[in-house]
Amino acid sequence: MTTAAQMPTVTVIVPCRNERGHIRALITNLFSQDLGGLDCEFIIADGLSDDGTRDILREFQDHDSRLRIVDNPRRTVPFALNMAIRAARGDVIVRMDAHTEYASDYIRRSIEVLLETGADNVGGAPRIRAANWWARVLAAAYHSKFVVGGAASHDENYEGFVDSVFYGCWRKETLERLGLFDEFFVRNQDDELNLRLTRAGGKVWQSRLIRSWYQPRTKLRSIWRQYHQYGFWKVPVIQKHGQPASWRHLVPCAFVGAQLIGGLLAITGLIAGSPGLNWAGVLLLAGVWMGYAGALAAASLAQVRSHGLLTAVCFPIVAAVYHYSYGLGFLRGLFYWTNSSRRNRVAPTALVNLSR
Repeated sequence: MTTAAQMPTVTVIVPCRNERGHIRALITNLFSQDLGGLDCEFIIADGLSDDGTRDILREFQDHDSRLRIVDNPRRTVPFALNMAIRAARGDVIVRMDAHTEYASDYIRRSIEVLLETGADNVGGAPRIRAANWWARVLAAAYHSKFVVGGAASHDENYEGFVDSVFYGCWRKETLERLGLFDEFFVRNQDDELNLRLTRAGGKVWQSRLIRSWYQPRTKLRSIWRQYHQYGFWKVPVIQKHGQPASWRHLVPCAFVGAQLIGGLLAITGLIAGSPGLNWAGVLLLAGVWMGYAGALAAASLAQVRSHGLLTAVCFPIVAAVYHYSYGLGFLRGLFYWTNSSRRNRVAPTALVNLSR
């Protein structure tokens, strides 16, 4: 058992920009954490907020010197994280976010699990508090194995090794040895870091004791944009490492790609007057759609018992948004990133600027 004298010092890092509606609740949560005697500081890497967020941070800073603010002039998440890590005084880094609510023992549990498991990065699966029927639909989709490809990181009851973990808790020396976050990846920087870590022989552990409640985007348009970006930025991660973190990341691309190929064959067959080509495209489309419809129906029916009929009826819409947005984003990324040097190409503005 680790004694109080052996407990590491801790730095909590939070990237933020224009979070006036959430930052007060977050800082209040941080200051009320049950730290169990841990020596802890809190660093907010602010992307030059202009909505009043900075005033709220200074207000809290005036009352508690544990809160520190660093500027993030590039206004991207990985740059903010690296700025905070470099400024950190703690032996252990705990990453948190302004759009998530945390259990009162979140920080302490993270440190305990890190020390007890000997893993290089630990975290917990995000939960979603469903305040209304639409939130229940979003929660059902977010935790569905059909939607997320069986990713253990979305299973709040899973305990064990994973490919990647929500947010994270590392020893600072581990991050420094890895070279910190790759600032090129405005999306998927956490997945890329965990892939780098595991390829170097490190371990990522998920614990059900580390509890948090994520606030997902509530508009389908916002969810579409979010997962389109995830798919788009997954391609350069694979380019960098020569492999995906998991083969399930390629399934939405194959799903959408097969439909595009089927449609192209069918149209080409009609234009060229080739019934064989046309039928090949039609059969491919029919096969993909029938298979997906069957799997979607089975996944939706599974929601009736746990979430109710209304959730099951709406579930296919959200599931399709996840799959098509990610798949099209991945295909867009394939076309974009394979046509020039990854490091010398700037992504389209719509796929760089992040917002809720």
